[in-house]
Amino acid sequence: MALLHNIWWLLVLIGVMIVIHELGHFWAARFFGIRVSTFSIGFGPRLISFRRGETEYRIAWIPFGGYVRMAGEQPNDEPDPDGFTSKPRWQRLIVVLAGPAMNIILAVALLTGLYMVRYPKPASAGGPAVIGYVKPGTPAAKSGLREGDVIIQLENRTNPTWEEVLMREVVSAGRPLPLVIQRGNEKISLAVMPELDPATGVGLVGWAEQTQIEVGGLVPGLDAERKGLRRGDLLVAINGEPIRTVYKIHDVMRNCGGKPVELTYIRDGRQHTVVLQPTMSEQGGGAPRWMLGVELSPRVTFTRLGPAEAFRESLRQNARGATLIYQFLQSILERRSSAKSLEGPIRIAQLSGEAAREGAAAFINLMATVSLNLAIFNLLPIPILDGGVILLLLI
Repeated sequence: MALLHNIWWLLVLIGVMIVIHELGHFWAARFFGIRVSTFSIGFGPRLISFRRGETEYRIAWIPFGGYVRMAGEQPNDEPDPDGFTSKPRWQRLIVVLAGPAMNIILAVALLTGLYMVRYPKPASAGGPAVIGYVKPGTPAAKSGLREGDVIIQLENRTNPTWEEVLMREVVSAGRPLPLVIQRGNEKISLAVMPELDPATGVGLVGWAEQTQIEVGGLVPGLDAERKGLRRGDLLVAINGEPIRTVYKIHDVMRNCGGKPVELTYIRDGRQHTVVLQPTMSEQGGGAPRWMLGVELSPRVTFTRLGPAEAFRESLRQNARGATLIYQFLQSILERRSSAKSLEGPIRIAQLSGEAAREGAAAFINLMATVSLNLAIFNLLPIPILDGGVILLLLI
């Protein structure tokens, strides 16, 4: 049932992307008086179709793609004054660019609308890049980094945000990243070299951002619920150690051996401490592990942005996403990342189903991301893509 659910939402996601993309080509072609013989969503034999004017509109059996067939587009087509090749080069260029442009417009519009209704702001957003966790045995640990270190310079960028740190980390496998960190009153210069993670195909250092962790939910019947913890409680310490990331809690639970755990939290500005008895659980069919019955989540506040502010934030997020995509592609060519970092149809189907289950906001966010990715990849100078046609028109 989950598979069918994922496939359905994948078709919805891809369907919207294709329709918007092909409408860009179609509208631009019609604007310049180019005769369009076929507007197809999907490839292969037609499933359903109808004709209006000179154009046949169809849905085909293979849903992963689409096309707009214009008169005079193919080398063997008869000369036609209303054909694609009969138009000035600049008009043909606009027709080809219109598809990716529509996907970019859709991505910006989706996030703008979403942020006007629900804009998530993590508690750590806009603050300094503070290291909240260093995994033993990783490049971060080997370079001498510690929890609480503040990254005040990354390469040539001063006072980077954690978002900027992450963007450089994932595309820099095998290449040293020079850092300057603030540790107390001391400034330390060092370099850390991300390792290529075979599972994800990106560079990883083995650190995590310091953030506030709160109770996102409670597992019925386990000790956290019985001892009175509530959703929204801010977790500040476990067994006397400060909680800067969820990984600290995971480490303590992994090594607790079933012994009681002391958890300190803040509710309504007051600090409380409770002793919880871990329970062995095999939830999700994974390996047995000790649990307190607390679902952990970074503290996030939600607000609504005005139209202008939402538009600016949407542009910023899409520009960041486009930059990251190009950095990924460059790092793949330089073998600093793996093609595994590019999600295929199966993974996109899983993400579509998961996002749909999480709610409309998650699905809209995923749709914007996929739309931007589709635009960027279609602009690559590859013969079967729009970018290949653009390259030929520019030569």
